[in-house]
Amino acid sequence: MTIETHDAGHGTATVSGKSRPATSRARHYVLALILLVATVAYADRSILSIAAPGIKKEFGLSAVQLGYVLSAFSWAYVVSQIPGGLLLDRFGTKRVYGSSLILWSLATIAVGFVGGITSDLTMAIGLLFLLRFLLGAIEAPSFPANARVVVTWFPEQERGLATALFASASYFAVAIFSPFAGWLDSLAGWPAPFFALGAIGLVCAVVWIFYMRPPTDHPGVSKAELERMVAGGAMVDIDNRRGLSKPRPFSWPLLGKLLSSRMLWCAYIGQYCGIALSYFFITWFPIYLVQSRGMNVMEAGFSTVLPALAGFLGGVTGGAVSDALIRHGWSVSRARKTPYVVGMLVGCCLVLAAFTSSNVLVVALMTLAFFGKGVAVGAGTWAVVSDTAPKEAVGLAGAVFNCIGNVGGIITPIAFGYIVQATGGYTVGLYFVAAHCLLAAIVYLFVMGDITRVPSQA
Repeated sequence: MTIETHDAGHGTATVSGKSRPATSRARHYVLALILLVATVAYADRSILSIAAPGIKKEFGLSAVQLGYVLSAFSWAYVVSQIPGGLLLDRFGTKRVYGSSLILWSLATIAVGFVGGITSDLTMAIGLLFLLRFLLGAIEAPSFPANARVVVTWFPEQERGLATALFASASYFAVAIFSPFAGWLDSLAGWPAPFFALGAIGLVCAVVWIFYMRPPTDHPGVSKAELERMVAGGAMVDIDNRRGLSKPRPFSWPLLGKLLSSRMLWCAYIGQYCGIALSYFFITWFPIYLVQSRGMNVMEAGFSTVLPALAGFLGGVTGGAVSDALIRHGWSVSRARKTPYVVGMLVGCCLVLAAFTSSNVLVVALMTLAFFGKGVAVGAGTWAVVSDTAPKEAVGLAGAVFNCIGNVGGIITPIAFGYIVQATGGYTVGLYFVAAHCLLAAIVYLFVMGDITRVPSQA
Protein backbone atom coordinates (compact mmCIF):
# COMPACT_ATOMS: atom_id res chain seq x y z
CA MET A 1 0.00 0.00 0.00
CA THR A 2 1.23 3.53 -0.83
CA ILE A 3 -0.08 6.64 0.87
CA GLU A 4 0.47 10.08 -0.63
CA THR A 5 -0.34 13.41 0.96
CA HIS A 6 -0.29 16.69 -0.93
CA ASP A 7 0.24 20.20 0.33
CA ALA A 8 0.67 23.25 -1.83
CA GLY A 9 3.36 24.74 0.32
CA HIS A 10 5.42 21.64 0.97
CA GLY A 11 5.08 19.30 -1.97
CA THR A 12 4.18 15.62 -1.85
CA ALA A 13 5.05 13.19 0.92
CA THR A 14 4.79 9.45 0.41
CA VAL A 15 4.60 6.59 2.89
CA SER A 16 4.84 3.10 1.44
CA GLY A 17 4.47 -0.31 3.00
CA LYS A 18 2.22 -3.37 3.26
CA SER A 19 0.17 -2.18 6.21
CA ARG A 20 -0.25 1.01 8.19
CA PRO A 21 -2.04 1.81 11.46
CA ALA A 22 -5.35 3.66 11.18
CA THR A 23 -4.17 6.24 13.72
CA SER A 24 -0.79 6.89 15.27
CA ARG A 25 1.31 9.18 17.47
CA ALA A 26 4.68 8.10 16.17
CA ARG A 27 6.04 11.64 16.39
CA HIS A 28 5.55 11.57 20.16
CA TYR A 29 7.58 8.36 20.46
CA VAL A 30 10.28 9.94 18.31
CA LEU A 31 10.28 12.95 20.62
CA ALA A 32 10.67 10.68 23.64
CA LEU A 33 13.61 9.02 21.91
CA ILE A 34 15.46 12.25 21.16
CA LEU A 35 14.79 13.44 24.72
CA LEU A 36 16.35 10.21 26.01
CA VAL A 37 19.41 10.52 23.79
CA ALA A 38 19.81 14.25 24.50
CA THR A 39 19.61 13.52 28.23
CA VAL A 40 22.37 10.92 27.94
CA ALA A 41 24.46 13.37 25.90
CA TYR A 42 24.18 16.06 28.56
CA ALA A 43 24.78 13.56 31.36
CA ASP A 44 28.03 12.49 29.69
CA ARG A 45 29.26 16.06 29.48
CA SER A 46 28.08 17.06 32.99
CA ILE A 47 29.25 14.16 35.17
CA LEU A 48 32.79 15.55 35.18
CA SER A 49 31.57 18.25 37.59
CA ILE A 50 30.37 15.57 40.03
CA ALA A 51 33.60 13.61 39.69
CA ALA A 52 35.75 16.80 39.78
CA PRO A 53 36.37 16.93 43.55
CA GLY A 54 37.67 13.34 43.46
CA ILE A 55 39.78 14.00 40.35
CA LYS A 56 41.10 17.26 41.84
CA LYS A 57 42.07 15.45 45.03
CA GLU A 58 43.69 12.45 43.27
CA PHE A 59 45.81 14.44 40.84
CA GLY A 60 46.18 17.77 42.68
CA LEU A 61 44.60 20.05 40.06
CA SER A 62 44.35 23.80 40.71
CA ALA A 63 41.12 25.75 40.06
CA VAL A 64 42.49 27.09 36.76
CA GLN A 65 43.68 23.64 35.62
CA LEU A 66 40.28 22.21 36.48
CA GLY A 67 38.62 25.04 34.55
CA TYR A 68 40.56 24.13 31.42
CA VAL A 69 39.67 20.45 31.76
CA LEU A 70 36.01 21.38 32.26
CA SER A 71 36.16 23.51 29.09
CA ALA A 72 37.82 20.85 26.90
CA PHE A 73 34.50 19.45 25.72
CA SER A 74 33.36 22.80 24.39
CA TRP A 75 36.54 23.58 22.43
CA ALA A 76 35.93 20.57 20.21
CA TYR A 77 32.15 20.91 20.31
CA VAL A 78 32.37 24.41 18.86
CA VAL A 79 34.87 23.74 16.06
CA SER A 80 33.03 20.55 15.05
CA GLN A 81 29.55 22.07 14.77
CA ILE A 82 29.62 23.06 11.10
CA PRO A 83 31.28 19.80 9.93
CA GLY A 84 28.69 17.93 12.01
CA GLY A 85 25.85 19.91 10.44
CA LEU A 86 27.16 19.20 6.94
CA LEU A 87 27.35 15.49 7.75
CA LEU A 88 23.71 15.59 8.89
CA ASP A 89 22.57 17.31 5.70
CA ARG A 90 24.49 14.82 3.55
CA PHE A 91 24.00 11.48 5.32
CA GLY A 92 20.87 12.02 7.39
CA THR A 93 20.03 12.04 11.05
CA LYS A 94 19.81 8.32 11.74
CA ARG A 95 23.28 7.33 10.57
CA VAL A 96 25.18 10.36 11.88
CA TYR A 97 23.45 10.51 15.27
CA GLY A 98 23.61 6.76 15.82
CA SER A 99 27.33 6.60 15.03
CA SER A 100 28.01 9.59 17.28
CA LEU A 101 26.13 8.01 20.17
CA ILE A 102 28.22 4.85 20.02
CA LEU A 103 31.52 6.71 19.79
CA TRP A 104 30.81 9.27 22.52
CA SER A 105 29.72 6.48 24.90
CA LEU A 106 33.07 4.78 24.35
CA ALA A 107 34.88 8.09 24.97
CA THR A 108 32.97 8.50 28.23
CA ILE A 109 33.99 5.03 29.40
CA ALA A 110 37.62 5.81 28.55
CA VAL A 111 37.70 8.75 30.99
CA GLY A 112 37.18 6.30 33.84
CA PHE A 113 40.48 4.58 33.02
CA VAL A 114 42.70 7.68 33.38
CA GLY A 115 43.45 7.05 37.06
CA GLY A 116 44.58 3.52 36.26
CA ILE A 117 46.87 4.72 33.47
CA THR A 118 48.80 7.43 35.30
CA SER A 119 49.20 9.28 38.59
CA ASP A 120 51.31 12.05 37.03
CA LEU A 121 49.60 15.46 37.12
CA THR A 122 50.71 16.62 33.67
CA MET A 123 49.82 13.36 31.93
CA ALA A 124 46.50 13.15 33.76
CA ILE A 125 45.55 16.67 32.68
CA GLY A 126 46.55 15.84 29.11
CA LEU A 127 44.53 12.63 29.01
CA LEU A 128 41.48 14.19 30.63
CA PHE A 129 41.60 17.15 28.26
CA LEU A 130 42.09 14.90 25.23
CA LEU A 131 39.24 12.54 26.08
CA ARG A 132 36.86 15.38 26.87
CA PHE A 133 37.94 17.10 23.65
CA LEU A 134 37.13 13.93 21.70
CA LEU A 135 33.77 13.71 23.47
CA GLY A 136 32.96 17.25 22.33
CA ALA A 137 33.94 16.54 18.72
CA ILE A 138 31.87 13.36 18.59
CA GLU A 139 28.79 14.93 20.24
CA ALA A 140 28.85 17.94 17.91
CA PRO A 141 26.02 16.74 15.60
CA SER A 142 23.71 15.85 18.49
CA PHE A 143 21.70 19.03 19.05
CA PRO A 144 21.57 20.08 15.37
CA ALA A 145 20.28 16.54 14.80
CA ASN A 146 17.60 17.07 17.45
CA ALA A 147 16.51 20.28 15.71
CA ARG A 148 16.47 18.42 12.40
CA VAL A 149 14.23 15.70 13.86
CA VAL A 150 11.80 18.34 15.17
CA VAL A 151 11.65 20.10 11.78
CA THR A 152 11.09 16.71 10.11
CA TRP A 153 8.46 15.31 12.46
CA PHE A 154 6.51 18.26 13.91
CA PRO A 155 4.17 20.91 12.48
CA GLU A 156 4.99 24.52 13.33
CA GLN A 157 2.40 24.85 16.09
CA GLU A 158 3.94 21.88 17.97
CA ARG A 159 7.62 22.72 17.54
CA GLY A 160 7.96 25.00 20.55
CA LEU A 161 7.09 22.28 23.04
CA ALA A 162 8.99 19.60 21.12
CA THR A 163 12.07 21.82 20.99
CA ALA A 164 11.69 22.77 24.63
CA LEU A 165 11.83 19.13 25.67
CA PHE A 166 15.14 18.33 24.01
CA ALA A 167 16.60 21.79 24.78
CA SER A 168 15.81 21.19 28.45
CA ALA A 169 17.59 17.85 28.47
CA SER A 170 20.50 19.44 30.33
CA TYR A 171 18.28 19.92 33.37
CA PHE A 172 16.69 16.52 33.03
CA ALA A 173 20.14 14.95 32.85
CA VAL A 174 21.30 16.74 35.98
CA ALA A 175 18.11 15.89 37.88
CA ILE A 176 18.45 12.19 37.10
CA PHE A 177 22.16 11.56 36.79
CA SER A 178 23.77 13.97 39.27
CA PRO A 179 22.40 12.13 42.33
CA PHE A 180 23.12 8.82 40.60
CA ALA A 181 26.68 9.89 39.75
CA GLY A 182 27.21 11.28 43.26
CA TRP A 183 26.05 7.99 44.77
CA LEU A 184 28.32 5.97 42.47
CA ASP A 185 31.24 8.30 43.24
CA SER A 186 30.80 7.92 46.98
CA LEU A 187 30.34 4.17 46.64
CA ALA A 188 33.04 3.18 44.14
CA GLY A 189 35.15 6.27 43.37
CA TRP A 190 35.08 8.93 40.66
CA PRO A 191 35.59 6.57 37.65
CA ALA A 192 32.34 4.66 38.33
CA PRO A 193 29.92 7.27 36.88
CA PHE A 194 31.84 7.32 33.59
CA PHE A 195 31.61 3.54 33.23
CA ALA A 196 27.90 3.51 34.06
CA LEU A 197 26.87 6.34 31.75
CA GLY A 198 28.96 5.00 28.87
CA ALA A 199 27.14 1.68 29.17
CA ILE A 200 23.75 3.43 29.24
CA GLY A 201 24.71 5.31 26.06
CA LEU A 202 25.51 2.09 24.22
CA VAL A 203 22.09 0.67 25.13
CA CYS A 204 20.44 3.87 23.84
CA ALA A 205 22.35 3.50 20.57
CA VAL A 206 20.76 0.09 20.01
CA VAL A 207 17.29 1.57 20.59
CA TRP A 208 18.02 4.45 18.21
CA ILE A 209 19.26 2.20 15.41
CA PHE A 210 16.24 -0.10 15.54
CA TYR A 211 13.49 2.54 15.95
CA MET A 212 14.49 5.73 14.15
CA ARG A 213 13.17 6.29 10.60
CA PRO A 214 12.09 9.31 8.50
CA PRO A 215 8.30 9.91 8.73
CA THR A 216 7.75 8.79 5.12
CA ASP A 217 9.49 5.47 5.76
CA HIS A 218 8.32 4.82 9.32
CA PRO A 219 5.97 1.83 9.67
CA GLY A 220 4.25 3.37 12.68
CA VAL A 221 3.07 6.54 10.90
CA SER A 222 -0.57 6.62 9.83
CA LYS A 223 -1.96 8.55 6.88
CA ALA A 224 -3.73 10.95 9.25
CA GLU A 225 -0.59 11.68 11.23
CA LEU A 226 1.48 12.25 8.10
CA GLU A 227 -1.17 14.60 6.72
CA ARG A 228 -1.17 16.55 9.99
CA MET A 229 2.62 16.90 9.86
CA VAL A 230 2.71 18.00 6.22
CA ALA A 231 -0.20 20.45 6.57
CA GLY A 232 1.55 22.06 9.55
CA GLY A 233 4.82 22.57 7.69
CA ALA A 234 6.86 19.54 8.80
CA MET A 235 9.66 18.88 6.29
CA VAL A 236 8.96 15.16 6.22
CA ASP A 237 11.12 14.36 3.19
CA ILE A 238 14.48 15.89 4.14
CA ASP A 239 15.85 12.66 5.61
CA ASN A 240 14.30 10.04 3.36
CA ARG A 241 16.34 7.81 1.09
CA ARG A 242 15.42 9.77 -2.03
CA GLY A 243 16.53 13.06 -0.49
CA LEU A 244 19.89 11.56 0.44
CA SER A 245 20.58 9.89 -2.89
CA LYS A 246 22.99 12.59 -4.02
CA PRO A 247 25.38 14.76 -2.00
CA ARG A 248 24.29 18.20 -0.84
CA PRO A 249 27.18 20.57 -1.55
CA PHE A 250 28.38 23.13 0.91
CA SER A 251 27.16 26.60 -0.06
CA TRP A 252 29.21 29.67 0.84
CA PRO A 253 26.37 32.06 -0.14
CA LEU A 254 24.00 30.19 2.17
CA LEU A 255 26.53 30.27 5.00
CA GLY A 256 26.89 33.98 4.31
CA LYS A 257 23.15 34.40 4.78
CA LEU A 258 23.31 32.59 8.10
CA LEU A 259 26.18 34.83 9.25
CA SER A 260 24.89 38.18 8.00
CA SER A 261 21.42 38.29 9.53
CA ARG A 262 20.89 40.59 12.53
CA MET A 263 17.97 38.43 13.59
CA LEU A 264 20.11 35.29 13.58
CA TRP A 265 23.02 36.97 15.38
CA CYS A 266 20.63 37.92 18.18
CA ALA A 267 19.58 34.26 18.33
CA TYR A 268 23.26 33.25 18.43
CA ILE A 269 23.91 35.67 21.30
CA GLY A 270 20.87 34.33 23.11
CA GLN A 271 22.19 30.80 22.70
CA TYR A 272 25.62 31.92 23.91
CA CYS A 273 24.12 33.40 27.08
CA GLY A 274 21.96 30.34 27.71
CA ILE A 275 24.92 28.01 27.22
CA ALA A 276 26.98 30.12 29.63
CA LEU A 277 24.34 29.53 32.32
CA SER A 278 24.07 25.85 31.49
CA TYR A 279 27.81 25.35 31.72
CA PHE A 280 28.00 27.14 35.05
CA PHE A 281 25.34 24.72 36.24
CA ILE A 282 26.92 21.53 34.88
CA THR A 283 30.54 22.45 35.67
CA TRP A 284 31.11 24.86 38.58
CA PHE A 285 27.80 24.80 40.46
CA PRO A 286 28.33 21.39 42.15
CA ILE A 287 31.94 22.38 42.89
CA TYR A 288 30.68 25.67 44.36
CA LEU A 289 28.34 23.73 46.64
CA VAL A 290 31.21 21.54 47.87
CA GLN A 291 33.98 24.12 48.18
CA SER A 292 32.05 27.26 49.15
CA ARG A 293 28.97 25.85 50.84
CA GLY A 294 30.57 22.93 52.67
CA MET A 295 28.50 20.12 51.18
CA ASN A 296 29.87 16.66 50.46
CA VAL A 297 29.73 15.21 46.94
CA MET A 298 26.49 13.30 47.50
CA GLU A 299 24.77 16.33 49.06
CA ALA A 300 25.90 18.50 46.15
CA GLY A 301 24.54 15.95 43.69
CA PHE A 302 21.14 15.92 45.34
CA SER A 303 21.13 19.74 45.72
CA THR A 304 21.21 20.08 41.94
CA VAL A 305 17.95 18.14 41.56
CA LEU A 306 15.48 20.94 42.34
CA PRO A 307 17.13 23.55 40.08
CA ALA A 308 17.43 20.93 37.36
CA LEU A 309 13.79 19.90 37.59
CA ALA A 310 12.76 23.55 37.67
CA GLY A 311 14.83 24.20 34.53
CA PHE A 312 13.20 21.25 32.79
CA LEU A 313 9.69 22.29 33.83
CA GLY A 314 10.49 25.86 32.80
CA GLY A 315 11.55 24.63 29.38
CA VAL A 316 8.34 22.69 28.89
CA THR A 317 6.35 25.68 30.12
CA GLY A 318 8.14 28.08 27.80
CA GLY A 319 7.62 25.85 24.77
CA ALA A 320 3.97 25.16 25.59
CA VAL A 321 3.20 28.84 26.21
CA SER A 322 4.95 29.87 23.00
CA ASP A 323 2.99 27.31 20.95
CA ALA A 324 -0.26 28.34 22.64
CA LEU A 325 0.37 32.00 21.80
CA ILE A 326 0.86 31.08 18.12
CA ARG A 327 -2.39 29.09 18.14
CA HIS A 328 -4.15 32.13 19.62
CA GLY A 329 -3.02 34.36 16.77
CA TRP A 330 0.23 35.83 18.04
CA SER A 331 3.01 36.24 15.52
CA VAL A 332 5.91 33.80 15.72
CA SER A 333 8.16 36.70 16.76
CA ARG A 334 6.05 37.79 19.72
CA ALA A 335 5.25 34.22 20.77
CA ARG A 336 8.92 33.17 20.84
CA LYS A 337 10.43 36.39 22.21
CA THR A 338 8.02 37.28 25.05
CA PRO A 339 8.59 34.14 27.17
CA TYR A 340 12.30 34.32 26.37
CA VAL A 341 12.72 37.87 27.69
CA VAL A 342 10.62 37.27 30.80
CA GLY A 343 12.47 34.02 31.55
CA MET A 344 15.93 35.53 31.23
CA LEU A 345 15.00 38.45 33.50
CA VAL A 346 13.84 35.95 36.13
CA GLY A 347 17.17 34.13 35.69
CA CYS A 348 19.03 37.21 36.95
CA CYS A 349 17.92 36.36 40.50
CA LEU A 350 20.71 33.77 40.81
CA VAL A 351 23.07 36.64 41.75
CA LEU A 352 21.19 36.93 45.07
CA ALA A 353 22.90 33.69 46.18
CA ALA A 354 25.95 35.85 46.86
CA PHE A 355 24.09 37.62 49.69
CA THR A 356 22.90 34.70 51.81
CA SER A 357 24.56 32.23 54.14
CA SER A 358 21.66 29.77 53.91
CA ASN A 359 22.25 26.74 51.72
CA VAL A 360 18.49 26.22 51.53
CA LEU A 361 18.01 29.72 50.16
CA VAL A 362 20.87 29.25 47.68
CA VAL A 363 19.16 26.17 46.26
CA ALA A 364 15.80 28.00 46.20
CA LEU A 365 17.30 30.95 44.29
CA MET A 366 18.99 28.65 41.82
CA THR A 367 15.71 26.79 41.39
CA LEU A 368 13.87 30.01 40.51
CA ALA A 369 16.68 31.23 38.25
CA PHE A 370 16.87 28.02 36.28
CA PHE A 371 13.09 27.85 35.95
CA GLY A 372 13.28 31.27 34.29
CA LYS A 373 16.20 30.25 32.13
CA GLY A 374 14.31 27.09 31.16
CA VAL A 375 11.28 29.14 30.07
CA ALA A 376 13.57 31.24 27.88
CA VAL A 377 15.30 28.24 26.32
CA GLY A 378 12.03 26.43 25.70
CA ALA A 379 10.52 29.37 23.88
CA GLY A 380 13.27 31.19 22.11
CA THR A 381 16.44 29.30 21.25
CA TRP A 382 16.23 26.02 19.27
CA ALA A 383 12.62 26.81 18.35
CA VAL A 384 13.98 29.84 16.48
CA VAL A 385 16.23 27.53 14.45
CA SER A 386 13.20 25.46 13.48
CA ASP A 387 11.33 28.65 12.52
CA THR A 388 14.14 30.22 10.49
CA ALA A 389 16.29 27.47 8.89
CA PRO A 390 16.13 27.08 5.09
CA LYS A 391 14.92 23.62 4.06
CA GLU A 392 18.11 22.56 2.30
CA ALA A 393 20.37 23.42 5.25
CA VAL A 394 18.56 22.64 8.49
CA GLY A 395 21.64 20.83 9.78
CA LEU A 396 24.00 23.65 8.79
CA ALA A 397 21.73 26.32 10.31
CA GLY A 398 21.53 24.43 13.59
CA ALA A 399 25.28 23.87 13.54
CA VAL A 400 26.10 27.57 13.06
CA PHE A 401 23.67 28.47 15.86
CA ASN A 402 25.14 25.87 18.20
CA CYS A 403 28.73 26.62 17.19
CA ILE A 404 28.56 30.28 18.10
CA GLY A 405 26.39 29.65 21.15
CA ASN A 406 28.70 27.01 22.58
CA VAL A 407 31.61 29.41 22.76
CA GLY A 408 29.91 30.09 26.10
CA GLY A 409 30.82 26.56 27.10
CA ILE A 410 34.49 27.38 26.51
CA ILE A 411 34.62 30.78 28.14
CA THR A 412 32.45 30.17 31.21
CA PRO A 413 34.38 27.30 32.88
CA ILE A 414 37.75 28.97 32.22
CA ALA A 415 36.65 32.48 33.22
CA PHE A 416 34.99 31.13 36.35
CA GLY A 417 38.18 29.26 37.30
CA TYR A 418 40.25 32.44 36.93
CA ILE A 419 37.67 34.43 38.92
CA VAL A 420 37.72 31.89 41.76
CA GLN A 421 41.52 31.82 41.84
CA ALA A 422 41.86 35.62 41.63
CA THR A 423 39.20 36.49 44.21
CA GLY A 424 39.38 33.45 46.46
CA GLY A 425 35.60 33.07 46.30
CA TYR A 426 32.54 32.71 44.10
CA THR A 427 30.68 36.04 44.48
CA VAL A 428 32.14 37.76 41.41
CA GLY A 429 31.54 34.59 39.42
CA LEU A 430 27.83 34.73 40.28
CA TYR A 431 27.69 38.32 39.01
CA PHE A 432 29.45 37.17 35.83
CA VAL A 433 26.87 34.43 35.19
CA ALA A 434 23.83 36.61 36.01
CA ALA A 435 25.01 39.31 33.59
CA HIS A 436 24.44 36.87 30.73
CA CYS A 437 20.71 36.70 31.57
CA LEU A 438 20.39 40.47 31.40
CA LEU A 439 22.34 40.74 28.14
CA ALA A 440 20.19 38.08 26.45
CA ALA A 441 16.93 39.77 27.47
CA ILE A 442 18.13 43.16 26.15
CA VAL A 443 19.24 41.71 22.81
CA TYR A 444 15.97 39.85 22.16
CA LEU A 445 13.81 42.78 23.29
CA PHE A 446 15.53 45.71 21.62
CA VAL A 447 17.78 44.43 18.81
CA MET A 448 16.42 41.23 17.26
CA GLY A 449 13.46 42.41 15.20
CA ASP A 450 11.05 39.98 13.52
CA ILE A 451 11.71 36.23 13.44
CA THR A 452 11.35 35.05 9.83
CA ARG A 453 12.57 32.08 7.79
CA VAL A 454 15.81 32.54 5.87
CA PRO A 455 15.00 32.19 2.13
CA SER A 456 16.09 29.02 0.36
CA GLN A 457 18.68 29.05 -2.38
CA ALA A 458 17.29 29.76 -5.84
